[in-house]
Amino acid sequence: MSSMVGLKPKHFLWEVEGRIAKVRLDRPERKNPLTFDSYAELRDTFRDLVYADGVDAVVFLPNGGNFCSGGDVHDIIGPLVKMDMKELLAFTRMTGDFVKAMLNCGKPIIAAVDGVAVGAGAIIAMSADIRIATPEAKTAFLFTRVGLAGCDMGACAILPRIIGQGRAAELLYTGRTMTAAEGERWGFYNRLVDAAVLEADALEMAARIVSGPTFAHGITKTQLNQEWSMGLDQAIEAEAQAQAICMQTRDFERAYKAFVAKEKPVFEGN
Repeated sequence: MSSMVGLKPKHFLWEVEGRIAKVRLDRPERKNPLTFDSYAELRDTFRDLVYADGVDAVVFLPNGGNFCSGGDVHDIIGPLVKMDMKELLAFTRMTGDFVKAMLNCGKPIIAAVDGVAVGAGAIIAMSADIRIATPEAKTAFLFTRVGLAGCDMGACAILPRIIGQGRAAELLYTGRTMTAAEGERWGFYNRLVDAAVLEADALEMAARIVSGPTFAHGITKTQLNQEWSMGLDQAIEAEAQAQAICMQTRDFERAYKAFVAKEKPVFEGN
């Protein structure tokens, strides 16, 4: 295992407090677009989280009133039009690997969205486990607006599972903005909160999660992702095996002893 508490990334902000990692993209003057370098560093960071001690949840936060404006027009889209197919496929695979790293990092992820979350920014929010937004949040999967397909970074697989096939199809075909109210009503956002309390609300949710059985949370995240491609019988069997693993943990024993003593359990993630 490795510690990521003192991580000092070059292309985004990272802070760990109380076993909660806070991530912010750091170009607020341009609504926090992604670059080739930030994509790659985020991918590598979330890959490393699988083996990290000291981090049990991640919160993606806005910066300067915005979440993320997607791929930088000048730093990414401009160079892409000059690339050959081999280079383009390497780039699209890298962006997809970032999403896979988020899904497979073993840590619950909360996206706290304010302002714009468009393009790859909408994908980051979509790939989180829990999404909280302000009423001012504007979310758009605007790939068709730049002449691309809506099937980017797993959008055609993940978005319909969150909001339904018809609603996802509308957003992916048109690239239109989903309002915060629509996002909450459709189940994309768990809830809406005022901008003044967005960060505190998201961190409170993260703190609640990390106070629980974090090893078991990792199992839950794995099953949530893996069971997409399972039949019902397979899923029930996989959950039987997963739960049997969790029953061997000390946290399960701690919960039992606390219940008997009429105390609140204190989990340690093992």
